[in-house]
Amino acid sequence: MDILVLYYSRTGATRLLAEAIAQGIDQVDGAQARIRTVPPVASVVTTALPSVPVEGAAYAELRDFEECGGLALGSPTRFGNMAAPLKHLIDSMSGQWLSGALAGKPAAVFTSTSSMHGGQESTLLSMMLPLLHQGMLVLGIPYTEPDLMTTTSGGSPYGASHFAPHGSTARLSDEERRLAVALGKRLAVAATRLAGR
Repeated sequence: MDILVLYYSRTGATRLLAEAIAQGIDQVDGAQARIRTVPPVASVVTTALPSVPVEGAAYAELRDFEECGGLALGSPTRFGNMAAPLKHLIDSMSGQWLSGALAGKPAAVFTSTSSMHGGQESTLLSMMLPLLHQGMLVLGIPYTEPDLMTTTSGGSPYGASHFAPHGSTARLSDEERRLAVALGKRLAVAATRLAGR
């Protein structure tokens, strides 16, 4: 079963979280991560790059949502909300909403920001809203994960997060990495159980 890990990343920090979540997904028998990204958008709200990326993850297509057994959705924080390129794709999903293609599938969210109090939790919550409209079952990180109580960087019961001070090299802390892996594993376990595997 493929679990879609969909993210937008400008500096690479959100991509690192996506990779850690994918690592957790791949630890679960019967599940594998399908990593996808979205292109940046231009000010006139058209895609700003060719339809095939030069390097890195492939761009998401609407069929990726229909084919997945679960979804991890990630974005850098933009004023307490998800980035426009990710929202642009989500706004095109009325067909999936009408058909119920994502209803009953588990989902999780993740984010990265360059300031400690830059809206990580509101970004995570804002990304949950369209998932709930799609009928998805939204998962967080339980406090049974010890790192959630001790982290001094990223991590939240709402989802995985990362704090990277502006201008620093993108690198996850040990706690951030473990929490992201745990979230991916939790998502994959839920998806396989829901599918009766």
